[in-house]
Amino acid sequence: MSQPLVSVTVCVRDGAQWIDDCMGALAGQTYRPLEIIAVDDGSLDGGTEVIQEWHDPEAQRPESNGIPIRVLRQEPLGLSAGRNLALNEANGDWVAITDIDCRPRPDWIEKMCSASEGVEAVTGRTIFDEGNTSVSKLRASMIAEKYASRSEQATLANGPCSMFRRENLVVRGGFDPAWYHAEDMEVSMRILESGDEIRYVADAIVNHVAEESLLQFLAKRRRDARAHVRIIRGYRGVKHDFTADAKFVTPLLPVVLLVWSSFLQFGPPDLFTATIAPFWIVITSFFLVALVVFRIHVLWSCALWLGVFEGCVDALLGRNGHRRQFAKK
Repeated sequence: MSQPLVSVTVCVRDGAQWIDDCMGALAGQTYRPLEIIAVDDGSLDGGTEVIQEWHDPEAQRPESNGIPIRVLRQEPLGLSAGRNLALNEANGDWVAITDIDCRPRPDWIEKMCSASEGVEAVTGRTIFDEGNTSVSKLRASMIAEKYASRSEQATLANGPCSMFRRENLVVRGGFDPAWYHAEDMEVSMRILESGDEIRYVADAIVNHVAEESLLQFLAKRRRDARAHVRIIRGYRGVKHDFTADAKFVTPLLPVVLLVWSSFLQFGPPDLFTATIAPFWIVITSFFLVALVVFRIHVLWSCALWLGVFEGCVDALLGRNGHRRQFAKK
């Protein structure tokens, strides 16, 4: 019996420094038959030229390893639109997705295919490089802990390391372009809502570059939290657990709220009365000590709860794909 064709897809926008490593890893997959589709989402950092060098639809170049590689281009429409473009151009029975800052191990597709019987999607394990900063080490540890507790029946087909039955994904509408972030969460919820299964395969491994930047880390956690509000509102009947980050940093919420509320209520220190000043000093001192000792965690907590707040505002105003809260039916 012949093996099903798998279309591996990846999108890139301004990731020129990662393209060759990622494409080399995809071309190094042991599974056959395979095709690779890369989408350039309006890169401005020279990535367009770098990715175009991998275009080899006839699989004639040595670095293609006999795998047809097509490079498509689109205006900067976002990750969901790029994934949909690749999905619509794919010929495979299965469509796999990854990210340009990832390096799938050679047997990634092979491992997922071996566990694909009877399920709608298969997801592997992402391992973040530890890097050289406290942020990158925390991120690597955090991801490792999440995967350590994941069961075979998964609730999320992660963007860096998953594959889906192509025809069924097309029928479901592909990836929703209205999602500014967390498109993998949203499509996973639709799969689960229909009663289908996502299977987790722990030894289908994708390595991810280290997340070194604190600002990038905080921005992503903020976007995650904002997207979670929409997930929770839109898919209340589906079992999911996207709150691990919140559980980890929730104890810091009272500190953050005290500082914010005291500043908003009393104003900057030069407007304080003698009665209010001691209260401010105690709170600020506690916050500064916490910020020094647990700097990343405090900032993480701020970013997370800011994202939750933004998600609630989205719901109230009916924007970014939300159905407006309290809207007349």
